Amino acid sequence: MVQPKPLPKPPPEPALPPAETFAVTLSGATTDEDRSQLPPRAEPPPVTRAVDEAAQPSTSPIRIGLLLPLRSTTLGSAADAVRAGFMAGWERDRDNITVTVLETGDVPQDILAAYARALQSEDIVVGPLSRPAVATIAASALVSKPTIALNYPEGYGQPGAAPLPPQLLAIGLSIEEEARQAANWAASEQPEGGALVLTTSSAWQRRVAAAFAGQWQRTGRAVRTIELSAPDGYLSDPELVQLRAQLRQQLPALLFSAMGADQTRQLRIALGSVLTSEPTNPIFSTADALPQQAPAPTEQFSNLPIYGTSALNPGRDSGFPTQDLSGVRLLDLPWQVQRDHPAVMVYPRSTVNGPGSADMARLYALGIDAFRVAREIGRHPVGRFQLDGVTGKLSVDFGQGPARFERVEQSAVYQNGAPQPLNP
Repeated sequence: MVQPKPLPKPPPEPALPPAETFAVTLSGATTDEDRSQLPPRAEPPPVTRAVDEAAQPSTSPIRIGLLLPLRSTTLGSAADAVRAGFMAGWERDRDNITVTVLETGDVPQDILAAYARALQSEDIVVGPLSRPAVATIAASALVSKPTIALNYPEGYGQPGAAPLPPQLLAIGLSIEEEARQAANWAASEQPEGGALVLTTSSAWQRRVAAAFAGQWQRTGRAVRTIELSAPDGYLSDPELVQLRAQLRQQLPALLFSAMGADQTRQLRIALGSVLTSEPTNPIFSTADALPQQAPAPTEQFSNLPIYGTSALNPGRDSGFPTQDLSGVRLLDLPWQVQRDHPAVMVYPRSTVNGPGSADMARLYALGIDAFRVAREIGRHPVGRFQLDGVTGKLSVDFGQGPARFERVEQSAVYQNGAPQPLNP
């Protein structure tokens, strides 16, 4: 039997450019010569530490390596948004701190090699950005210096998942964690009754739905999940009719939408309109088999509380008709929904516009908070601290056993076509 020839090895990525430490002037940002856009002596909220752990900050230089896939064709734009936010944070608080941007592609082994080189010259490494790259570094034996990962390995936090190395702190934005926080929030606002989770077959929506349902069950409450068909992104008319029939028989305390803004808008319109058992689209109609029932009062469905994640906020400049989401509750970053937040006000805004700009803005905000966390760990390598950041209220425990991180995002409700913060 002839053995097949082994596949040739993929060509190596181009050599990394020489490491260079530099400052970045952001488009639309203020410079040392023009600080007129900033409030006088404006500062982000101070970091809070336990009294017994507080110490005078070290004045020794801190060298930070920012490891990002800027040469990746798929993640390059996301990496650039994180870099811009990180450098905006550094421009404001750069005393005795140097930042070296380390560009990589998206091959995990090449990122691992770049990480190993960074450990030789930097005090702290921030990155990598992708889940596979974080998983590769976490599984290696290289993590010997403070490393702030910008994502989580696949399966992180699930039963049986391997713990992260003690020097690795993961602070990525997690829509699944948003769903779990939404479950706790909804349970506190709706103390009785069950929840109905609505999703489509999209993989990310299924993950969000599972995260909410799992957390809701931990509160001891009943939960059901319905997966709706969405040909070409549009929720099926017959299934929306069937959903109303199910709600008529068993009304939950609330709905959780694991979907995005457009499909949640379709859902909201369907629940608030007078649908009959004869859909206007005969191509998809299967409703003839439904029993004829008296229509339920529209208010019974339209007033049903709906909760969701930041996926319900496409951003102020998206042109999306958000008026139809009035009253819908969601969680998002202060950067997106609380522009009068003390930290949000002191950093320049990202200038990215167009489709996907809201997600790029969130990554920009992640870069700002990643710098602030790295700066604090550089000054205080051991201990617990809280930081009122642009991505939420952050709690960090580092340098004394396994690293721990928690982000509590801002709750909001749609009013007058835009998410308004609740209890800021």
